[in-house]
Amino acid sequence: MTPQSPQPPLSPQPNPEVGAAVKAADRAHVFHSWSAQELIDPLAVAGAEGSYFWDYDGRRYLDFASGLVYTNIGYQHPKVVAAIQEQAARLATFAPAFALEARSEAARLIAERTPGDLDKIFFTNGGADAVEHAVRMARLHTGRPKVLSAYRSYHGGTQQAVNITGDPRRWPSDNGTSGVVHFWAPFLYRSRFYAETEEQECARALEHLETTIAFEGPSSIAAIILETIPGTAGIMVPPPGYLAGVRELCDKYGIVFVLDEVMAGFGRTGEWFAAQLFDVVPDLMTFAKGVNSGYVPLGGVAISGKIAETFGKRAYPGGLTYSGHPLACAAAVATINVMAEEGVVENARRLGAEVVEPALRELAERHSSVGDVRGVGMFWALELVKDRETREPLVPYNAAGEANAPMAAFAAAAKANGLWPFVNMNRTHVVPPCNVTEAELKEGLAALDAALSVADEYTK
Repeated sequence: MTPQSPQPPLSPQPNPEVGAAVKAADRAHVFHSWSAQELIDPLAVAGAEGSYFWDYDGRRYLDFASGLVYTNIGYQHPKVVAAIQEQAARLATFAPAFALEARSEAARLIAERTPGDLDKIFFTNGGADAVEHAVRMARLHTGRPKVLSAYRSYHGGTQQAVNITGDPRRWPSDNGTSGVVHFWAPFLYRSRFYAETEEQECARALEHLETTIAFEGPSSIAAIILETIPGTAGIMVPPPGYLAGVRELCDKYGIVFVLDEVMAGFGRTGEWFAAQLFDVVPDLMTFAKGVNSGYVPLGGVAISGKIAETFGKRAYPGGLTYSGHPLACAAAVATINVMAEEGVVENARRLGAEVVEPALRELAERHSSVGDVRGVGMFWALELVKDRETREPLVPYNAAGEANAPMAAFAAAAKANGLWPFVNMNRTHVVPPCNVTEAELKEGLAALDAALSVADEYTK
């Protein structure tokens, strides 16, 4: 069945007075994440439906960011909204130590779709604490302290998760005592291994990782954690054989293999989980975001049999007050059922291959600012550059202020054309809802085309 993305009002009713009040209260009292508070100007949002949202002035935006890459079934899906309402009327909340229908069913539906024997589900409030608990489980299971993670990665904003993260958001909170070691994962476009082919990149990245393991001491390493396909860091699809090679290294040295599917999971890549693209089964897998399209905060860890067995008669020393919250789990049940009934995963796979990829590659041929196109399903990135030959990024790494002006101009042009982009450093990501329609994609791609013309003005 082809998914239908609900259409918003063609002309959302403007209400600038209410918008001004919302904005004033926000400015007075809300402290925003990852921001210098006096330098931001948050848009006041009046409503959202399907692939669109709109402001109080009646301007409508096609959301090519899916919120923060989590509205995999779009905004306000009626079946999920109804499930939350029904659960609230029946049992709005209850402690995590009890067996509840919504929680049990959500765990069953997730376990049905995870690869291999990842059949036990530990629920958290989101992706960062899912990573925290996955790392804790790995350390307790192995009795080892260290965790290896990639430089180009993002694993969450809590203290352990941000230390595991490889991007600059780690720097202000990196205390250097958390037992985390970073390594280079494969990325041919900006290879750290002087590779010229995907095969070389894969082989050299695996050699580098095994050398890192050897010099850190295999008996000290509890886990290797990787985003199956890195998300915020750039949507870099690993070369064939890489994840299987990491799996082999983990088995060789008794290391727990953790895949972070917080962003890539639940249909985003055209599979239920990105691990299925590579036929790899980790020992632990984290999830959040798309599990219920972000309608109520929910995350979790899918746990293999051998890790679960460690805590069969030994208490697991961790938990959360809202673990498996009934409203969140009811939203997950409804979301997973909607995705299955409406063919959302298949839609992401088909339109990604038939519409998004060819269109982005065609844009790359015409726009001097596009250096690289990469992705799968509804999970794509355009690497924007000043110079295609040298691959110099359009803006410097971690640019801010005036140095970031070219990307700011690109983003402003996209928004002026009714497209809300996902922009990070020198990249724009194309990550619309997984149930986006072909017509919506073409509308967004046309707006992206126009915005790239602005980026082209900054190229050499």
